[in-house]
Amino acid sequence: MDILTIIPPVAAIIVAVVWRNVYAALLTALFLSETLIAAFNPGMGLLGVADRNMEVFASSYNAHILVFCLLIGALIAYMRDSGGVSAMAHMLIRSGVAGSRRKAELAVAATGTVVFIETNVSLLSSGVLGRPLYDAHKLSRERLAYIIDSTSAPVSVIILLNGWGAYALSLVADYGFDRPLDVVLGSIPWNFYAILTLIGVYFTAISGKVFGPMKTADQKVSAITEAGPEPTKALYMWLPLVIMVGAALGFMAWTGNGNITDGDGARSILWAICLAIIVAAGLLFFNKVYSGSELQEKAFKGVGEMVPMVAVLWFSIALGGSLRELGTGAYIASIAAESIPAFTVPVVMFIAAALTSFMTGTSWGTYGILVPIAMPLAAALGIPPSLALAAVLGGGVFGDHCSPISDTSLIASVASGSEHLSHVRTQLPYALTTAGIACVLYLVAGLAAV
Repeated sequence: MDILTIIPPVAAIIVAVVWRNVYAALLTALFLSETLIAAFNPGMGLLGVADRNMEVFASSYNAHILVFCLLIGALIAYMRDSGGVSAMAHMLIRSGVAGSRRKAELAVAATGTVVFIETNVSLLSSGVLGRPLYDAHKLSRERLAYIIDSTSAPVSVIILLNGWGAYALSLVADYGFDRPLDVVLGSIPWNFYAILTLIGVYFTAISGKVFGPMKTADQKVSAITEAGPEPTKALYMWLPLVIMVGAALGFMAWTGNGNITDGDGARSILWAICLAIIVAAGLLFFNKVYSGSELQEKAFKGVGEMVPMVAVLWFSIALGGSLRELGTGAYIASIAAESIPAFTVPVVMFIAAALTSFMTGTSWGTYGILVPIAMPLAAALGIPPSLALAAVLGGGVFGDHCSPISDTSLIASVASGSEHLSHVRTQLPYALTTAGIACVLYLVAGLAAV
């Protein structure tokens, strides 16, 4: 049944492209996966769909992320409807910090780069900041989603002073290296995909040049003028945002017993968003912008706006769990490890990780599958372990920030206010171009290493 395990994710991609309905795509793939698990019994497969969706909430991490995504809506509604977002945009433009298209894009890219400790914090902070700036300069939300998505996971996997680095170290530590930390840190210059992705982001921000569907998206938005709330006080946006980012980092240090990289990211960001909402509501109440009942109405309105996107995230998590049980990732990995010449190990590991993460929507799950294959394979064939590790880490990032069922790409769509499939469609040509160049570089690196 091994080859059948790739049918559900392929079906999801086909349905999403043909029907342009992400809900139908995810539920179709989930039904097919559960039917295969149930030994081709469609009745049990249908029951499995219900059970698998409920199992999502058995994980506290998943529950924290889903609630976090709902509460983002309340915070955005407070900042937006109060006129705080408009005021912040006007302030940044008047001050010259974001006075031009180039400066606005660089400000957003820099925010996503600097906030590297937790990908969700990076996406939300840079996304919320970027919305009014991109609107003011007539830039598409798809372009904003690309910028913030490509400066979250790619930055995290390069800097590694975060949970990504800790996770990579825990995977590598089991293979008898004298200094496993050196193996992990040594992967940074070899992580061609992540490095090239960041170069592409800053080139786009500085040059203003886009191509493919992204260019079409920008052309469509250039003719749109959307009246927002009248500017009031920038404080209504920047203070809750600073509170959220600062609290998230503080809670991660607290839950990590002083070590921020050991902190509980999902719980920390949930606590931080709750604190930011309280601060935002307090500001608006005591400044007599809204009454208590109006604050409640605004919060529920904002949460309601997030329900469709959170449903997509929910189904995506359920599908990821189903595909892991089905063995989709393990099958792709096993194909990559069979009878390959030594010099092709880096490029094959990169492609295997890219396919696995794209089809399963998870980079960390991909690392758990492929690092145990890549490390012994590299040792047996004389490939530097840091090079093999970098190929797996970079390939995992490919799927993590452009797969339609990845939680990171979904949250990027939420944070930027972009339609999700439109974000995937416009970003994918950039990711594929970068992946193609990375493949060539991994071939050269493999030839030089053997």
